[in-house]
Formats: sequence, C-alpha cells, structure tokens
Amino acid sequence: MPSRRTFLAVMAAFALSRPLAGTAGPHKGIYYAEDGLALDGYDPVAYFTRGRAVRGSPAYAVMWKGAIWQFASNRNRDLFEANPYAFAPQYGGFCAYGVAMGMAIASDPTAWQIVDGRLYLTHSHIVQRVWKMDTKHLIQTADSHWPAVLHR
Repeated sequence: MPSRRTFLAVMAAFALSRPLAGTAGPHKGIYYAEDGLALDGYDPVAYFTRGRAVRGSPAYAVMWKGAIWQFASNRNRDLFEANPYAFAPQYGGFCAYGVAMGMAIASDPTAWQIVDGRLYLTHSHIVQRVWKMDTKHLIQTADSHWPAVLHR
C-alpha cells in the first residue's frame, strides 16, 4: 500500500493535471503527442536497447500514427519502422496509471517502466512509484479502460 503522503502527492498531481480526453488537444491520433511530437522527442527504441530515456533527434524522425517520432540513430529508427508496435508505449503514451483510473492524462517520458516487453509511461516519478506498487493489477485495469478513456 502506498503511504498516505505518497497517495496525497499522486492525487494532487492528478488534480493539477488537465484530463486530455474529449478535447481537441494534443492527441489527434491515438498517440499522445504534445505539439505533434511523440514522447516529447524521446527515442522509444532506446528504452529497450539502452535501458534509459534518451532524447531523439529531428535528423532521425518518422511520421507514424499522426505523430512525429524521433530517434537517437538511424538504427533505432529502422528498428521502429520494422515493428513500431514493439516499441511504442502502451495506452498511446498517456499515463498508464491515469488510464487505470479512467483518465487520459499526459505522461512524462522519463517516468517509465518496461513490463513483459511493453513500455508504460506515467505522469511523474511520484505517480510511477505508486504504479510500481501494483503494476500487474493496474495493467489489467488500464487494459479494460483502453481506448474508451479517449472518448470520456
């Protein structure tokens, strides 16, 4: 169980966050992309190959699912293009914990986790701590809400 302090911090973070579902905002496609840039420009392949969040470059960019995806190298771009679903974050890059709670909330690409070969992002490092306390159950709950949360 999360501590009362952590729980309150997570609730405050969500209270200050604007749910994105139902707006004409940054998710014109299924992937969250502030200003059209998926993962705020982070390389989705690097989470798997380097085990950390790595900034991509406009020099190695590709358009996919209505968003621009940037990569740290040609190799990463090629890996993504060969199988984008293997590297793209779950729940369209929205906060996985938020989706489990029934909301489409922006995520922080530096607050991430790979579970069973899939990339999950959360809203913040505080939310990520709560997410990691019950990840398997939260994934099941989020799966049951996705993609309906985009239309609430």
